[in-house]
Amino acid sequence: MIPQSTIDRIIDAANIVDVVSDYVTLRRAGASYKGLCPFHDDKTPSFSVSPARGVCKCFSCGKGGNPVHFIMEMEQMNYVEALKHLAKKYGITVEEEQMTDEQRQHLNERESMFAVNEWAANYFSQTMQNHQDGRAIGLAYFRSRGFRDDIITKFRLGFCLDAPNAMSDEAKAKGYNEKYLIDTGLCVKRDNGTIYDRFRGRAMFPWVAVNGKVVAFGGRVLDARTKGVNQKYVNSPDSSIYHKARELYGIFQAKKMIAKEDMVYMVEGYTDVLAMHQCGIENVVANSGTALNEAQIHLLHRFTNNITLIYDGDEAGIHAATRSTDMLLAEE
Repeated sequence: MIPQSTIDRIIDAANIVDVVSDYVTLRRAGASYKGLCPFHDDKTPSFSVSPARGVCKCFSCGKGGNPVHFIMEMEQMNYVEALKHLAKKYGITVEEEQMTDEQRQHLNERESMFAVNEWAANYFSQTMQNHQDGRAIGLAYFRSRGFRDDIITKFRLGFCLDAPNAMSDEAKAKGYNEKYLIDTGLCVKRDNGTIYDRFRGRAMFPWVAVNGKVVAFGGRVLDARTKGVNQKYVNSPDSSIYHKARELYGIFQAKKMIAKEDMVYMVEGYTDVLAMHQCGIENVVANSGTALNEAQIHLLHRFTNNITLIYDGDEAGIHAATRSTDMLLAEE
């Protein structure tokens, strides 16, 4: 639980114009500001922000509120998550009571899965930076592709050791339940009841949802093993916290710039996203192995109505671009 004094500090610090401007281009209109509503397909600016009252409201769809309510709606967060989001933005430390073992056991399944994914993302990153094999294989791969260290850090890239249980053994030693290692897809359960690490020996690409939580991973097989391999990339399976058809790789890192530029580039894969960020183009996402669908279009619609497709120039890419264009036009 967050102390009321801390909640008051967060609310006092959160400037409504500053918060909304991360997502909407605002223009002054007298004592207020106006912009296109991020919650519906707004043709004319109907979203009003009042710095004096500290609130925002769309006079078309009715959505709005104070900075906490805005973040809750925009990021699909609950109240506590929105407070923490704003606290991080304004550099306010949130100190919560230490959970007891009994309280940890009562964490719901989704929270437990998010927790183990967050730990795994840090583990893969630290392994690549600090372990001999991580640096020699994982980090060497990303650098061979020309990616700078700041891009590697920005996208939390990592490496999973080429050992059947290196990651899962470390996770269990840290107190994470084997059930959630399986439920998230980090591990696979054998017929005899034992488990093994799904991504062993692979370069790791965490999928970070629009709310900043790690929901899944993509792993690329490296070195000579790519020859003759049908599936260079392995992705987390769908789960209660991840549905690939509804997610877009890079959306968390891109959302602010998409809103600012009022346009998004849609590319095919992980490394396309990384390469464009490295070139200074940050309003870019990838659907990474899935055909563009309505759920992904609706997600992007929250930030912009303008989408530019940059798919591969092969026959498959041209077909996907044609199909996607028809869908985008149908969704206006």
